[in-house]
Amino acid sequence: MLVAPLICGAACMLLQRPEVIVRVLAIFTTAFLGAAILLAMQVFDYPEVLLSSDHSLRVDGFAVFHILALAFTYFGSSLFGVAYFHHEIAAGRFAAAMARRYALLWLGGLSAMFLVLVANNLGLMWVGMESTTIVTAFLITVRRGSAPIEAMWKYLIICSVGIAFAFMGTLLCAAAVPGTGAGETLLWTHVMESRANLNPQLMKVAFVFLIVGYGTKAGLAPMHTWMPDVYSQAPAPVSAMSSGFMLNASLYCVLRYLPVVEATSPGFGSHLMIGFGLTSVLVAATFISFQRDAMRMLAYCSVEHLGIICIGYGLGPLGAFAALLHTLHHTLAKSLAFISVGRLGQVYGTHDMGRIRGAIDAHPVYGSALLASVLALIGVAPFAIFISEFQTVRAMVAQSQWAVMVFSLIGLSIIFISMLRHVIGMVFGKRPEEVDVVEPHVGGRLLSFMFLGTLLLLGVWLPPPLLRAIETAARVVGGQP
Repeated sequence: MLVAPLICGAACMLLQRPEVIVRVLAIFTTAFLGAAILLAMQVFDYPEVLLSSDHSLRVDGFAVFHILALAFTYFGSSLFGVAYFHHEIAAGRFAAAMARRYALLWLGGLSAMFLVLVANNLGLMWVGMESTTIVTAFLITVRRGSAPIEAMWKYLIICSVGIAFAFMGTLLCAAAVPGTGAGETLLWTHVMESRANLNPQLMKVAFVFLIVGYGTKAGLAPMHTWMPDVYSQAPAPVSAMSSGFMLNASLYCVLRYLPVVEATSPGFGSHLMIGFGLTSVLVAATFISFQRDAMRMLAYCSVEHLGIICIGYGLGPLGAFAALLHTLHHTLAKSLAFISVGRLGQVYGTHDMGRIRGAIDAHPVYGSALLASVLALIGVAPFAIFISEFQTVRAMVAQSQWAVMVFSLIGLSIIFISMLRHVIGMVFGKRPEEVDVVEPHVGGRLLSFMFLGTLLLLGVWLPPPLLRAIETAARVVGGQP
């Protein structure tokens, strides 16, 4: 699963027709999802699965939960890419050379993120995250133009600084480990076994560097400034993939260190997680109200939800369970939201919310999907995000985090009102006469129903295997085997 995407990407370089290339990506990511499910079934039978003899590659319950989210995000985004790029090809904006480059970078990103998730060596995990920065930077500029290039450079510069901070944190963590063989110093399993003997001061400094470094890539405020530009300029499938999972992969790196720093300095890591999380929610609430571009609005919405997830991880076992549940729900809802806005952007020729009116009339499928996905994102019942946000509030009460609860609810209320106001105008306004009604495609219907059906199902029922997977992942975050 680590090498296969690279092989498929290389094979796509030999293809001549762009429509064939995007179909190959959809087929491959479907197979990748199947392989991820088989891997998850194997991990459920054993506490861990070693993928290399030197223990540098390893899968546990926390990793496999994110692998499933990665596979599902790529699967949905690639299926949407078939319809999305069909219109780009018809308009002459997606030539064969561009499609080949896109396929190689798309699958290269999949391989890099899979490496992040299976790396037991913390240095190798850093390499994987740095690789995602390089690959996704060029995905932003698949379509040429000054605005995408400007967004790419902003992304590269800010995230490269963040990754440099994460590198310093990784080195400091290695320095905090008692004298041992060079090959074991950066193994996460060895660091966990040695956490009682680590230098607590070094680990504190290391965690600060790590949460700032990886948090930059995760879009936590105030390091989030690259996100609105990137999401407004990247192709919609890239934005859906990035917000749906790449942000979670970056936060995953921070969470590998959380039980380590909590063992050496109880409460230190949790307080930092809550602080960055609450800041992200409040910053998102401030900026969402004034947005005019739908993609930028969704970017700030991602800042909000990563903040909620961060707060959850800082609130103990119940909060970690809620954060993992929210990670899954946000992946589904945000992917659908970007998919819907991306397709409507093609229909209207803009992402300006003031010019997108009557979306449910112009494109009934994606207009309805946009409305439903935004309702899910702002926490309307019975969508699944309502449940995970409610569980997060319960964790705040259990931990007596009253100030955090009050300010979080204020921020969420502002976001609720602002996003609802934006989306009502987009969906139910008067359709411009120059915008034709689009006949819904069966593929678009199936994709939307798949995402929406899953969000509604998870809002009323959590399947026992999924419950078990989340509980297993939460134990890993809590430092338990």
